[in-house]
Amino acid sequence: MEVLILAAGYAVRLQPLTLDNPKPLLEIGGRKIADRLLDKIARIKGVSAVYVVVNNKFFEHFKRWAKDSPDKNKLSLINDGTDSNENRLGAIRDLELSIREKATDDDLLVIAGDNLFEFDLADFVRFAQSHSDGVSVALHDIGDVEAAKRFGVVKVGADDKVVEFEEKPLMPKSTLVSTGIYYFPKDKLSLIPKYVSVTDKKTDAPGYCISWMSSVDNVYGFAFSEDWHDIGDMETYRKVDEAYKQKER
Repeated sequence: MEVLILAAGYAVRLQPLTLDNPKPLLEIGGRKIADRLLDKIARIKGVSAVYVVVNNKFFEHFKRWAKDSPDKNKLSLINDGTDSNENRLGAIRDLELSIREKATDDDLLVIAGDNLFEFDLADFVRFAQSHSDGVSVALHDIGDVEAAKRFGVVKVGADDKVVEFEEKPLMPKSTLVSTGIYYFPKDKLSLIPKYVSVTDKKTDAPGYCISWMSSVDNVYGFAFSEDWHDIGDMETYRKVDEAYKQKER
């Protein structure tokens, strides 16, 4: 199994913090978000490589980070060549680029690089591997309809199958949302370039692609109850940073 961390965004809502530093390298509770992700990944058995797709603006930042990482032998950076939020590829095209550049021919765990969560990734991988006839997505009930408007809202039916997936709905039908963590069995990777080939837009949020996949193939939902944080603005960043400092003090 290989792992891809999506880290090529520009996090404009977190400026000025992210003007000269990428969001995954911001510290929460005294540790970089990306380092916390690597800790989670390290607990999964059978990971052969960890790829991080980044933009050109922050490529050198990630090079320095990777060089000093205890996981540097497994880490490999992919530069998507963009230098601003205006010409960004978007997460789906970054995903497609990464699979093509690394000639991925293995199961792929994909994680948004700004993800902060407390559940065990190994549990999600076991779930996904037991549902290998489809793509799996990690879900969390955020309990707030207004907040759900910012995410992919999901309805899960029998056998954990996703029966409805709506990205950023104006009127969410539930508060169960996608958390930016996906598992693609290797024989489902071809769905990604296929999606790109049939759309001329909506290639930013991965949820658009997952929504399409749920209409043409099997998609399964793994719901976890442990904490999950979406750090989308300065207020949330400060609150979560302080909460982690207190928890780990």
